[in-house]
This record gives sequence, C-alpha cells and structure tokens, in this order.
Amino acid sequence: MTISMTPAAQEHVRNHLASRGKGEGIRVGVKASGCSGLSYVLDYVDEADPGDTVIQCGDVKLFVDPECMTYLDGSELDFVKDGLNQGLQFNNPNVVDECGCGESFHV
Repeated sequence: MTISMTPAAQEHVRNHLASRGKGEGIRVGVKASGCSGLSYVLDYVDEADPGDTVIQCGDVKLFVDPECMTYLDGSELDFVKDGLNQGLQFNNPNVVDECGCGESFHV
C-alpha cells in the first residue's frame, strides 16, 4: 500500500514546512464528513504517532494512520493551480462517487 506525491506537491509542502520553521512532514487521512461520506484531512506533523505509516516521497514525509490507508492506497497528491485557486489535490483511484461540490467522496 502506498501514496505518492508529484514533484509540484513535494515542492509546495517543502516550502510550507520551511516557512513554518519546523515539522517532519504532513499527515494525510480521511474523516467522516460531507454528503458523500468521507473527506480528506491534511495537517503538519511535528512528531510522528507510534502507529503511523511513514511514506518517503523525495525529501518529504507523508504520515498516514494505517486505518486510512485502505481509502488512500494508490492515491497521488498533486499541487494544482487553476486561475486564482491553488492547493493540494488527491487523485484517488478508489473513489467511486463524489458529491457535487467535490468536498467529499465515497469508496
């Protein structure tokens, strides 16, 4: 089971960690939310949790709770710019359906 990051996503995370001045990487996960059932969660990691799965993507570490790996396995994290909007985006092959606004998904 794995998750990958594009070079653009790695650079984005690396720059944010540098401007923050601390952090080992980012935590990726899912939580129950939205109209379709699940939504993605991203947060900085200053210290790993004992049960974390750690995935090295270039020089950026992703920390994942093993329970979330089922939903995220095979996903790619990308940094996307669309007009004035920009941000990290999950390309998740496990998604069966998404809500109309794109904020939540179902596997």
